[in-house]
Amino acid sequence: MSNTWSREELESAFQTWHATVTRAASGTGSWREFVDLFTPDAEYHEQMVGVLKGPDAIWAWAEPTLAQFPGSAMTSFPDYWHLIDDVNGVIVVKLNNLMRDPGDGSQMGADNISILTYAGNGKFSKEEDIYDPAEFVRLVPEWCRRAMELGTLGEAELAWCKQALPAAESDSVS
Repeated sequence: MSNTWSREELESAFQTWHATVTRAASGTGSWREFVDLFTPDAEYHEQMVGVLKGPDAIWAWAEPTLAQFPGSAMTSFPDYWHLIDDVNGVIVVKLNNLMRDPGDGSQMGADNISILTYAGNGKFSKEEDIYDPAEFVRLVPEWCRRAMELGTLGEAELAWCKQALPAAESDSVS
């Protein structure tokens, strides 16, 4: 498969994708803007959910997962590196899903790889996210514990964290 896009167009599309994700995560943008980067027939492969087909299905996953707690506490996705396959129109990026500062200046995150298939005109026809679910299973409770110790959680976040942590543990940090 050969494409008609230049390396510069692919780089620009990636930078737009990453900037859109960054804005949405920080709260200065919207996850809807992220969904708008996909073609009408796009597929989003989320390894814990399966294959989401089309922007409506992607939105139905993104809004509750990324825009609501605890996903909303992942406030930045800095990239370590990205690779561009300009023959096939594919971009591979390694990101760190960083939780917001729990209140002591520390950074807590978990890595993932996203594989983006470019479709032209600034749109993507496919995204596949690859990560170790166990990293996230460790990350979120660790972050909750620290934020609870520091007293930096809102009421709804505190309730969620208390429910997510074992009873004896959540009682000892609250």
